[in-house]
Amino acid sequence: MTSDIENLLSWQTAIHLLDILVVWFVIYELMMLIRGTKAVQLLKGVVVIIVIKVVSLYIGLKTVSWITDQVINWGLIAIIVIFQPEIRRGLEHLGRGSIFVHNNKENENQNKMIDALDQAVQYMSKRRIGALITIQMKTGLEDYIETGIKLNANITGALLINIFIPNTPLHDGAVIIRDNKVAVAAAYLPLSESNLIPKELGTRHRAAVGISEVTDALTIVVSEETGGVTITKNNELLRDLTRDDYLKLLRKELLVTPQKSSHSPVVGFFEGFFKEGKH
Repeated sequence: MTSDIENLLSWQTAIHLLDILVVWFVIYELMMLIRGTKAVQLLKGVVVIIVIKVVSLYIGLKTVSWITDQVINWGLIAIIVIFQPEIRRGLEHLGRGSIFVHNNKENENQNKMIDALDQAVQYMSKRRIGALITIQMKTGLEDYIETGIKLNANITGALLINIFIPNTPLHDGAVIIRDNKVAVAAAYLPLSESNLIPKELGTRHRAAVGISEVTDALTIVVSEETGGVTITKNNELLRDLTRDDYLKLLRKELLVTPQKSSHSPVVGFFEGFFKEGKH
C-alpha cells in the first residue's frame, strides 16, 4: 500500500514538473519571438497595469482598482481586435498541412535566397562595393524596418547589387530581409560600442555587430575597402570568409532540417503571429 502511494506521488510530481516546464517553454518562446517587435510595448503595458492593480489593492485605492479591473476584463477582446490579422496568419500557418511539405517548400525558397545573396556578394566583393544585408530570423526587426524605405520586393542578386551601387538613393544603410522578401532598404541598425571590434572596421561592421547583440538576426557585410565578406550572428563576428565558408554558414543557418523544425507546428503558430512584425 505504501509503495502504491509513493508511486502515485512520484507520478503526480512528474506531471506537475512537466506542466511547469511546458509553461516556461511557451513563455520563453513567446519572449524570443516578440523581441524587436512592438508587441514588447504591449507586454510592458500589461505589466504596468498589473503593477497598478496590485498597488491599488494594497493601499486601498478602490476607484483605481475598479478601473484596472475593467481594463483587464476588456483587454483580451481589445488584443484580439488589434492583432486580428496576425492571429489569422498564425492560425493559417498552423493549418497548412504536412510539416515536411512545408519544410521542403521553405528550403526551396531559402535556397533561392542564398543563390541571390551569393550572386550579389560575389559581384560587390570583386568590385569593392560596400553592402550591409540583415536577415530576420526568429526575433522581429520591426523597429529597424520602420527606419528604412519599404520595398517588399522579391530577392534577386540584381536588386541587391543595384541597391548598394554608390551614390544611389538607397545605398546608404542596411537592407533587411524578412520572410524571403526584401522588406526595406536604407534602414538604420544600432551601432555596437564594443571595444573588441578591430579599429580598422567601419560603421557597417559596427552596425552588423550591434544588431547581433540585440537580436538573433544574421547580417552580411561586404567591405568597400577590402572587398572582404563578414557575417555576424549572436554577437559573433566572422571576418574574411571565402565563398565556400559563407555559403556553408548560410545553408546551416537558413535551411530547415527536421531537428530545427521539431518544435513546430505549435511554435510555428506563434512565429506566424509575431514574425510579421506589423503590430
